[in-house]
Amino acid sequence: MFTGIITDIGTLRMVEQRGDLRARIGTGYRVDGIDLGASIACDGVCLTVVAKGTDDQGGWFDVDISAETVSKTNLSGWTPGKRVNLERALKVGDELGGHIVSGHVDGLAEVVAIRDDGDSTRVTLRAPRALARFIAPKGSVALNGTSLTVNEVEDCDFGINFIPHTKQMTTWGDVALGDSVNLEIDTLARYVARLAEMS
Repeated sequence: MFTGIITDIGTLRMVEQRGDLRARIGTGYRVDGIDLGASIACDGVCLTVVAKGTDDQGGWFDVDISAETVSKTNLSGWTPGKRVNLERALKVGDELGGHIVSGHVDGLAEVVAIRDDGDSTRVTLRAPRALARFIAPKGSVALNGTSLTVNEVEDCDFGINFIPHTKQMTTWGDVALGDSVNLEIDTLARYVARLAEMS
């Protein structure tokens, strides 16, 4: 489990197609504190650490990405040099600053509009119709692993406001029109919708 509060921005050092996709991610985390088999959310996708180490560029860890994960996320577009949002898994007693995030991406949203609003940036995204019904004004979503509050919703489009701190501490300062974004809907919204269907 995660909270959607990004704690590091990693950099892809290597992406290689083997039986599965293997990626090496440079990190500011102390890798001696990361266990093999640990879960790290990488752009919102829960991935398992399969190797780790340090070199003259600093710490790194490797993850294997299945074809299923590649097909459901934006990880097919990963290339060396790309920056990615990172979050380590929750420990008992950690502060829950965002919302409960599983790291299991539901689908992709597309960035359809960007505009400055003071020092903040307003971004409009388009969700797949099957997921749009779970997105509500003032509700939560995880986008590329970042816990965010929805401002407004119109049909399949929804708006997010990024304050300067969020743009600095995540990869959201790099956002561009047409970007495909990993979308995880709020678990509570999913259960509420299911209960409504059953009643």
